[in-house]
Amino acid sequence: MPKPFKLPDLGEGIHEGEILAIAVSVGDDVKEGDTILEVETDKAAVEIPSPFSGKVEAIHVNVGDTVIVGQVLMTFKNGEGGQFAMKTPATTPKAIREEKQAAMPETAAGPVPASPATRRLARELGVDLRSVSPTGPAGLVTAEDVRAYSRGAPPEPEKEAEEQAAEKPEMHRMKRPLGVPAPALPDFSRWGPIERIPVRSLRKATARQMALAWSMIPHVNNQDDVDVTRLEAFRQKHKGEVEAEGGKLTFTVFALKAVATALKANPNFNATLDPESEEIILKKYYHIGVATKTDDGLIVPVIRDVDRKSIVELAVELQKLLQKTRERKATIEDLQGGTFTITNVGPMGGGHFTPIINYPQVAILGMGAARRQPVIRENDEDKFEVVPRLIMPVVLCIDHRVLDGADAIPFLNGIKNALEDPDELLMTMT
Repeated sequence: MPKPFKLPDLGEGIHEGEILAIAVSVGDDVKEGDTILEVETDKAAVEIPSPFSGKVEAIHVNVGDTVIVGQVLMTFKNGEGGQFAMKTPATTPKAIREEKQAAMPETAAGPVPASPATRRLARELGVDLRSVSPTGPAGLVTAEDVRAYSRGAPPEPEKEAEEQAAEKPEMHRMKRPLGVPAPALPDFSRWGPIERIPVRSLRKATARQMALAWSMIPHVNNQDDVDVTRLEAFRQKHKGEVEAEGGKLTFTVFALKAVATALKANPNFNATLDPESEEIILKKYYHIGVATKTDDGLIVPVIRDVDRKSIVELAVELQKLLQKTRERKATIEDLQGGTFTITNVGPMGGGHFTPIINYPQVAILGMGAARRQPVIRENDEDKFEVVPRLIMPVVLCIDHRVLDGADAIPFLNGIKNALEDPDELLMTMT
């Protein structure tokens, strides 16, 4: 009997991907676990193994197609299969792996398409996702589907929206902001030759993420200059030792440690606003993302538990992770779970700039290129003198729904003080 294979849930917040490669052809015999597709999501490129042993009867997608969770990708015949499992390193904590496995129904067609939040809700309500009629795109089970099933009634989105609006009218208005539809573009070919380039998965994901962040978050920024003259001397003194360990001692490494210390002292920066529950979620872990330029666009891999690692450990781990990311070998786990982001345009020669917050985080630190500049300072004789110093521009962008300028100034000052004085940095590390 033919068995369809659908794009399964690939992880938190991932609803679609682009087909990068198809490893089989119609008529091929495959075994369970053989790689049949490679799909690029907004997080990473993922190899998809076959959940069946059998013959490929039909392939319903082509390279370059964008597919969504629940969409049928292939059909097998005479197949015998088990549960779907992604062919990626098991880097998640054991408890998370067990939670995800427990949430997956044992069916030869793979897990029921649903987000992790929906699966968690189903467990809390005691609902079997296989029994729920989906109303989402391509068979996606939504949270409202689960709630409606637990109430014994079909989902009534319009009625529920009205009830929510009556209970929280201000939230209803926030969810449905007034907007002006974009006007149609003119025919640019009227004025000369043009070329149309498809917006592919990573660039498309970046565009969506930036539009989401800019439309949802009221950005406020605080800029300053950091005198990193002493830090550069410290870096030059110790960079050889770090390179011998396989790392690279950069200003970003020091910034990681300074930010982790500042986050511990200012918990509201390590947070996310939940508008649904009208709560601020404070995270008790310190996973910091580092914006990384690749040939395909900007990717933000995450260094976990920065507060628990030494400067040398961070330098080695960051170097390996950046290389892995630039080679597009980063896994989904490498790119998830960040609580704060650092973006450093210094290596490209950039100066002051205003980065966009990595939603749903509430702050981001931007770093520019350090340059020699004349600085006026007081000497030991109580006189002023002009001296050359290495000055690095920094900017802190905050979500004004959660944080105020009065919060941003001491937070950035803490980072500045740590980077200006290596002894201060080492003494305040936690």
